[in-house]
Amino acid sequence: MKKVTKKNAAPSLQFNTNWQYDPSPESTDHVVIDKQYDLFINGKFVKPTKGKYFDTINPARETVIAKVAEAGREDVDKAVSAARNAYDKVWSKMPAAERGKYIYRIARIIQERARELSIIESMDGGKPIRESRDIDVPLAAAHFFYYAGWADKLDFAFPGKKAAPLGVAGQIIPWNFPLLMAAWKIAPALAAGNTVVLKPAETTPLTALKLAEIIRDADLPPGVVNIITGAGETGAAIVNHPGINKIAFTGSTDVGKIIQKSLAGTSKKYTLELGGKAANIIFEDAAIDQAVEGIINGIFFNQGHVCCAGSRLFVQEGVAKTVIKKLKDRIETLIVGDPLDKNTDIGAINSRAQLNKIKSLVKIGVNEGGTMHQSSCSLPAKGFWFKPTLFTDVAQSSRIVQEEVFGPVLAIQTFRTVEEVIEKANNTPYGLSGGVWTDKGSKVFKVSSKLRAGVIWANTYNKFDPTSPFGGYKESGLGREGGLHGLYAYMK
Repeated sequence: MKKVTKKNAAPSLQFNTNWQYDPSPESTDHVVIDKQYDLFINGKFVKPTKGKYFDTINPARETVIAKVAEAGREDVDKAVSAARNAYDKVWSKMPAAERGKYIYRIARIIQERARELSIIESMDGGKPIRESRDIDVPLAAAHFFYYAGWADKLDFAFPGKKAAPLGVAGQIIPWNFPLLMAAWKIAPALAAGNTVVLKPAETTPLTALKLAEIIRDADLPPGVVNIITGAGETGAAIVNHPGINKIAFTGSTDVGKIIQKSLAGTSKKYTLELGGKAANIIFEDAAIDQAVEGIINGIFFNQGHVCCAGSRLFVQEGVAKTVIKKLKDRIETLIVGDPLDKNTDIGAINSRAQLNKIKSLVKIGVNEGGTMHQSSCSLPAKGFWFKPTLFTDVAQSSRIVQEEVFGPVLAIQTFRTVEEVIEKANNTPYGLSGGVWTDKGSKVFKVSSKLRAGVIWANTYNKFDPTSPFGGYKESGLGREGGLHGLYAYMK
């Protein structure tokens, strides 16, 4: 920062946006990525029945990282059969304390391989290495540690009830938190005594396959965890397989509705963590600088790629101009670029399809009368990139306000009263998360109790812990993951 003195004015501090950081890339010399990955079924890697493979792409460079097996129905059958056999003969009969030791061992190996995992996560998904290194991988290990501790304490977890596992869990995870979402689902399922068939997103399969290596190296009994790769048809085969007892899905609301219809009339249990359009609310009495930094963290540092991203901002009229000015200044300082550079704030968009969706919704936002402001930063010539973007002058009915963008795009509206902002914040099909920024504890409790969202942060944003449940209302899904709530979803 530099000191600027105007005539007849007191000295003030302003951001110097002309500073340039020297490149600080994370070394990839120690990372081992195979040219081709097969399916992990019954404790070993096996080739897909039909011999089909697809490319996984580095979104920052548009280069092929590896070829990955595409599982067909026959492969899904093999994985479910292996999981059923492991459940019936080994895992459900194993003493709970022994199950906990295996889960704990997985957590320790994740810690040991944390640097490798974080680099692969950024290479395959496009997210900044700081996020992969400091959030995704440590939290993944933490979830395995947490549920390892519950494995032999299930009778204490649910007093007065006899806890029993469901059987075979089919799990489908998205591209925005590949390793962490796998941990969210696998760890409680194993702790409860279930076996697993997991499918990662087709655009980010590598850390799930690395997790398969870790599970193999941890000597987990064959078939307890099976990880198969593919696209929508593979996921549908898991959902509709008669040998599956439980479906856990994280992804889009549209696909979640299809899964719900498919499971209607069956005995399968399910949890769905779907889309979001989170409201971040700044009151006049908030610590404005802290709130602005929280908004930046909630939508831009993660490229808007989290379903709970604070993509709607409501600012009380008295501080609206100040907040918007500070946000415009702040996004000028954000560095968009190489995900493996430790200076990078905003990495690459995960895929060309996702980038096109972001561009389409932003164009609609402008056509509907919104005022768009983007950072003046330059973008790399190759790869999938989008500038941090603010929208003002948007109506409550605007699609940029109502629809999930899943990119670094923030829609800003103003309000006058508590009642008004609660009504506006709840006026969406979604209800996953939200944030409240105020100096008054009573206001926090009043607003958070009336927001129809599963997780509300107060004077912070995007804070996660394995002991805390996460999930939504309305079209943001059913059920919870994390904490005891996440364990309950895998019990009968």
